[in-house]
Amino acid sequence: MVCVKSQRTAPQTHTVYGLNSAKQVLRTDRFEITEIDIHKNGPAEKDPVITDLLKEVTFAPRYWTNEKFARKYKGYRTQGIAVSFIGPVTTPFPSFANGKPTMGFLLGDHISDPQNLGQIIRTAECAGLDGLILPERGGTQLTDAVLQVSQGAFVTLPIYSCGNVQQTLQQLKDEGFWIVGVENDEQAKVWYEIDYSGKVAIVVGSEGQGIRQLVRRRCDFLATIPMQGQINSLNVSAAVSAVLFERQRQINAEK
Repeated sequence: MVCVKSQRTAPQTHTVYGLNSAKQVLRTDRFEITEIDIHKNGPAEKDPVITDLLKEVTFAPRYWTNEKFARKYKGYRTQGIAVSFIGPVTTPFPSFANGKPTMGFLLGDHISDPQNLGQIIRTAECAGLDGLILPERGGTQLTDAVLQVSQGAFVTLPIYSCGNVQQTLQQLKDEGFWIVGVENDEQAKVWYEIDYSGKVAIVVGSEGQGIRQLVRRRCDFLATIPMQGQINSLNVSAAVSAVLFERQRQINAEK
C-alpha cells in the first residue's frame, strides 16, 4: 500500500510598510513577526513608539544603510520600516445571534480594486463597524497592497471570510439583521432615509457591476446616493464612507 502524505498549505507571509501599519502589527499578538527591516537614521528608527515596540520583539531587527534599504524597497513609501509577518488576516464568519443590538457589518460582494478594498477596510474601522465580510472566491483578495492601503486598520477591524454570500446574508437575516444594499436603483431610498441604528449588514458590490442580482434579492432595502454633478458615478469606497458615517451619526443621535 502506498501512503500519500497530506499536503499542508503553507502559511501566508505578508509585508507592510510605514509607521502606522508597522505600529499596529507590532502591537498585536495575532501574528508571528518574521522580519523587521529598518533604515538606519530613518523616521522609524527615530520614532519613540517604534523604539518601545521593538523592545518586545524576540529577535534583532535588521538595520540597513540608506542605499541598500532604498534598493530593496524601491517604489514603496516605507518611512524607514518594513515588517513581515505570518498569520491569518481573516477568520470564518461566526454566529452573531446574541450580539449587541447595534451591531453593524459591511459585506463586499466581489470588490475588484485593491485600492478601494484597502480604503474600505480603513473607513469601516474608523466608522466603528463590527466587521467586514468578504467572500473566499471572487473579487480581490487581501494582498499586501490592500493591507498597506488600510494603514493598519486590518489589525483592529475583524475581517471575516464566507464561502457563500447568499447563505451568509440569510444567516444574518435569521439572526435579526436587516440587509441594506448600496445600489443605484429606481426602487432605492436615499441613503440617509434608511434606519441603520439596529442590527444591520450593509452590502456593496463591485466597481463595474454593482451588487449581483441574486445577492440583491436578499436585501431588505436598497440605498442610493444621488449624484449632483455631471458624472453619475461614485467610487465604491466613497459610497461606503457616506453610508457608514450616516450609520454612526444615527447611533450617536440615539445615545
